[in-house]
Amino acid sequence: MRIRKYDYDYTRRVFLEKVAKGVGGGVLAPLWPTIVSSAEDISKAYPDEAISIEANTKGKIKVGDTVDSKNVEHVKHLLDEITFTQIAQHGRKITIAAPTTDVSTMYPYTFFQATLKNAGKAGWDDTGNVVEAATGEPWIGGTPFPDMKNAMEAVANITLSWGRHDLSQYAIRDFDINPDGSRAYQYDLVWTELNTTARTEGSRYFQDKKDMLRYQSVFFTAPQEQAGASFLSPWHYDQRRLPELYGYLPQFRRVRQFPANQRFEPLVPGITLFLSDAWGAGDPMLTWGDTTLVERKPHLASVKGNWRGGEHPNWENTHFHGGPKGLSFMDTVMELVPEVLVVDSSPTGYPRAPVGKKRMWIDARNGMLAGYVTYDRRGEVWKQVDAAFGQQIQGDVVNKDKFGYPHWSVAQVHIGDIQSGRMSMLQFAKEVRGGYQSRYEVKDEAEEVEVYNKFLTQNALARLGTA
Repeated sequence: MRIRKYDYDYTRRVFLEKVAKGVGGGVLAPLWPTIVSSAEDISKAYPDEAISIEANTKGKIKVGDTVDSKNVEHVKHLLDEITFTQIAQHGRKITIAAPTTDVSTMYPYTFFQATLKNAGKAGWDDTGNVVEAATGEPWIGGTPFPDMKNAMEAVANITLSWGRHDLSQYAIRDFDINPDGSRAYQYDLVWTELNTTARTEGSRYFQDKKDMLRYQSVFFTAPQEQAGASFLSPWHYDQRRLPELYGYLPQFRRVRQFPANQRFEPLVPGITLFLSDAWGAGDPMLTWGDTTLVERKPHLASVKGNWRGGEHPNWENTHFHGGPKGLSFMDTVMELVPEVLVVDSSPTGYPRAPVGKKRMWIDARNGMLAGYVTYDRRGEVWKQVDAAFGQQIQGDVVNKDKFGYPHWSVAQVHIGDIQSGRMSMLQFAKEVRGGYQSRYEVKDEAEEVEVYNKFLTQNALARLGTA
């Protein structure tokens, strides 16, 4: 047991100073140099109150405890307001895990190696876009700003590579819950994202598309009445430009282009997910403005322990609880994150957007989203995105990449609309109806081109919709 050398408010005071001075993470030592020298022990960078949930709550909560309505007041300062309300009033429960100190487990292997290799090489051009500082060319892969000093660096770390793989394809099982707690819809969908720049493997630019950042699509495979509905959003590298948005709806039997504001609407009936919500950075970062670092603080978030491959052959979380009918939430493991950057931003590029502001909690250790809440135009709290990330390990079952390391990805997401009382729960499964499977890598560029042609063009939308 370490002897405490600092009073309880020491961490808070240091974080306030860091926000004012615009310096990087860590309290007792600079965070990123600590990670580089010893990724397996970042405890040297933080005092007990930032790493130990027991110390932070003065013994009220400890590792292994279940947080519910009876004890959630002890961690209210570590939760966003929607998650707190869900636990305090709607029967949600979370389990507390031990803190993660080995930061290398918080990335895909290749992305972490690229982050180490390219640290310090990122800069900004005169348009406000991230570039390789030495050449002025698009970013070369990994987290561009691992030692985040301000809000724009924090947002860039998420925006340039959502899933942290050159290719991520997710087989998703979605459950949508009515305000009365009953199940309204159950959709199967395939979400595909392919980075053309900011890549970590293979060619530096996919098909020499250096003017693009990514291609992203959503394709619904079930139920029958929605099967074939699909959407495609090509992103320009220039973050000032709005992405195009194309959709194929079975009832119209053609591909049509949608206005930018469609990014703030449900894709299909009942779902609370908007394209704008993706990863907390679902729109180009320079189409949002007034981006501000509000504070640095500890926070509870899902960092590991939520992948279900050890108990279900399709990786599904079958443990539901809470709400009027016991179906409103999935069991979730959270842990104390020693430091998040709390960032606010407004949709300045979307004059008719229903969102007035979004708030992101971004993990200082890996630059990944640790929480997300939106507010409407009146300033009233509206929606949350509560995503659970981590290595694909459960017990003795490990899903490994081609290098023999555990795959890292998103395992599940709660998207709660507190104004309507609706909840969407996304489970990132092994396979969904139609035989489509999750994947995070390809053998070679030829296979990557195959995925692009099948899922990420306008022709692909029509072909998938009529298959």
